[in-house]
Amino acid sequence: MSYCKQEGKDRIIFVTKEDHEAPSNAELVADDPNDPYEEHGLILPNGDVNWNCPCLGGMASGPCGSQFKEAFSCFHYSKEEVKGSECIDHFRDMQECMQKYPELYPQDEEKDSSSQAESGSASPTETDSTTATSTSESAISPDSTSPTDDQTAS
Repeated sequence: MSYCKQEGKDRIIFVTKEDHEAPSNAELVADDPNDPYEEHGLILPNGDVNWNCPCLGGMASGPCGSQFKEAFSCFHYSKEEVKGSECIDHFRDMQECMQKYPELYPQDEEKDSSSQAESGSASPTETDSTTATSTSESAISPDSTSPTDDQTAS
């Protein structure tokens, strides 16, 4: 005989072997694809954007949420040969909005990249053996001989 036992917030259900052998009579409810509280990915089954998706990191809300939604929707529904090419103005509006709130939308990485590009130098983490080799080869004067393969491989 099956029975239930309540322990604090937990409800423990004990079933017999016979209960497990009988086929289930539980009726499953079909998922509603338009249920805003249901767990879905970025794109809902009907093709719309799920603005509640945690994958958006809250970008759809906040001071620039409407600009983000406009730009993202434009890109998502774009039919152009170069997808999203007609959305440049929307993305520009979003970027201008984000620049007004640097504490919410930090751009540290972009500033580092742009300042390095302007100065023509790379940080040590971005320097690889190819860059180092190119730099050392460019430092060789025109009258000196070119390094051998063994010299440039290090």
